[in-house]
Amino acid sequence: MQFKLLGEGAGQRIFVVILAPEEAVVATLTRFVQKRDLTAASVTAIGAFRRATLGFFDLERQDYHRIELDEQCEVLSLLGDCALGEEGSPILHLHVVLGMRNGEAKGGHLIEALVRPTLEVMIKENTSTMVRTYRPEFGIALIDPRK
Repeated sequence: MQFKLLGEGAGQRIFVVILAPEEAVVATLTRFVQKRDLTAASVTAIGAFRRATLGFFDLERQDYHRIELDEQCEVLSLLGDCALGEEGSPILHLHVVLGMRNGEAKGGHLIEALVRPTLEVMIKENTSTMVRTYRPEFGIALIDPRK
């Protein structure tokens, strides 16, 4: 992973983060935001994966149905946010739409993926804080705008 601080000011920082082949996306970006203590940020990216694990959140089961994709795919859109978890550490929440070789698109919550050949990530930090609070009725932590 390589990164550069593109700009800073007016309560914001903007980073470009470039992931290399075989880097694990979620693990690498989680380390990046935690090391810099980012507690309110938006994330966008484009690039490609050699494999990915997506999730579809099943409200009835309160768990993710995993979708395994073991083939090269284009990252058509990766969007997400970073907020402070209840335990005090920054947490990423990422969704992705992937273009497959046959022209189909697959999407969902990004559980993990391996990069090939690159992933170009933009992270726009706001110096305020967003907090995720566990919601037992859904079985998941959601951003709480009151905190």
